[in-house]
Amino acid sequence: MSEIRNAAEIVIKWPHGDLHQGNLMLEDETIFISPGAYIDLTGTVTIGSYSMIGEGTKILTHDHYHEGRRPLLLVQREKGVKWQDKRIGKDVWLHGCIILYQVTEIPDGVVVGVGAVLTKNPESYGIYAGNPARKIRER
Repeated sequence: MSEIRNAAEIVIKWPHGDLHQGNLMLEDETIFISPGAYIDLTGTVTIGSYSMIGEGTKILTHDHYHEGRRPLLLVQREKGVKWQDKRIGKDVWLHGCIILYQVTEIPDGVVVGVGAVLTKNPESYGIYAGNPARKIRER
């Protein structure tokens, strides 16, 4: 497995560099990542063979604390952000969709359609669409 730290700026971002920086881990060279994709590397993202990340896809590995009545920026300065690693399985196709922080793993064979917002871990070889994304059928 290879580690990518200096891939194209348009693909990976470390939005909270002072807090935590993850890595982009690619299982091999059979992975396609569109130039217009956004991969937030606050946590580490691992991508399996034969997966495709389409233009406009956003993979988010962090979230903010939303508690109390204090200004949220002050809470962030005090606590930082919540972050987690993500694993994207083999033969996954992420169209122009959004993968939220709450999703920890996308198993093998999953397809997520254009405009979908994935808020929960999907099932293997399921096809998901909508906002929030729901399973519409099996592959």
